[in-house]
Amino acid sequence: MHTKTFVAAAIGLGLVTLSACGSSGDKGGAGSGGSGGSRTVTLVSHDSWAVSKNVLADFEKQSGYKVKVLEDGDAGQAVNKAILTKDNPQGDVFFGVDNTLLSRALDNGLFQSYRAKGLDQVGAAYQLDQGKNRVTPIDYGDICVNYDKAWFSAHKLTPPASFDDLAEPAYKNLLVTENAATSSPGLGFLLGTAAKYGDGDSSGWQGYWKKLKANGVKVVDGWEQAYNEEFSGSAGGKKAKGDRPLVVSYASSPPAEVIYADPRPTTAPTGVAEGTCFRQIEFAGLLSNAKNTEGGKALIDFLVSKEFQEDMPLNMFVYPVVAGAKVPAEFTQYGPAAKNPETVAPGKIAANRDQWVKSWTSLVLK
Repeated sequence: MHTKTFVAAAIGLGLVTLSACGSSGDKGGAGSGGSGGSRTVTLVSHDSWAVSKNVLADFEKQSGYKVKVLEDGDAGQAVNKAILTKDNPQGDVFFGVDNTLLSRALDNGLFQSYRAKGLDQVGAAYQLDQGKNRVTPIDYGDICVNYDKAWFSAHKLTPPASFDDLAEPAYKNLLVTENAATSSPGLGFLLGTAAKYGDGDSSGWQGYWKKLKANGVKVVDGWEQAYNEEFSGSAGGKKAKGDRPLVVSYASSPPAEVIYADPRPTTAPTGVAEGTCFRQIEFAGLLSNAKNTEGGKALIDFLVSKEFQEDMPLNMFVYPVVAGAKVPAEFTQYGPAAKNPETVAPGKIAANRDQWVKSWTSLVLK
């Protein structure tokens, strides 16, 4: 997510990324790089990690471990850095690798196997490494185009509802998306178009992106810039005088706009183009060369505990994967999960992702 990131972000890793990043425990911690002593466990994550102080304090009290958090940019950047440093990792647990990047992490031997306590309460649909347990599913969300309701109302234009709509002349120069090579939501959006249009000739996703490019799509490096600077519908974008009323973000971004507004509006200022969604699942894993494996295992168990799972939605704006974990009313009201999101099988992502990103880069950025 965003990140999750995102997205936590996971992810609708909405406005909370600005307000909650500072609340994730002791970032100073003892030591640097490793676990800083056996009673410290270090979590490496994308920038959208967030947890309530009292929930983290419960874990620290019950487990006896102090949690140190290292945030490492967008999910794509964080995964790449973790791979580069895997022989001497920055921490013990990595949180925030998603289904778009999972095979890259697994193929590079980033994680060691660990079956989390409570994994039997996690739906099978989320367990993409079933049997091997190198990663544990933590949350899911939908990467979708968000629109600025006020902008479309003022311009008397119906917001787009589908991928096809985005390429129509009426929406020229309105969309901002993230770079598929550096950003998890950007990659998710690319994969959504690949799922929708297929690979190959002019009628495939490449042909679709040629149309988007001709229609003035703007590409920026990451979610933070796209959503909080370029997008006219977000609180951050309004301050930054963003002029794009369409952005690739999350289905759960609208609730963030409601919850963090003061005063709270009765309706979300942003909406979701339901026909543009791609399902993202985020995972945590015990790093292969973790210095504190026992602390790492305890932390992963905590991430799939009901306490953390129920705390997560209003902090990282993602949905819990544990059966029976309650979802806040704001989610069902302002940001329900997509009914029919696009999906791509992990094996297909693994086989095609790097080539698709390469083709996308030469097609869209050059």
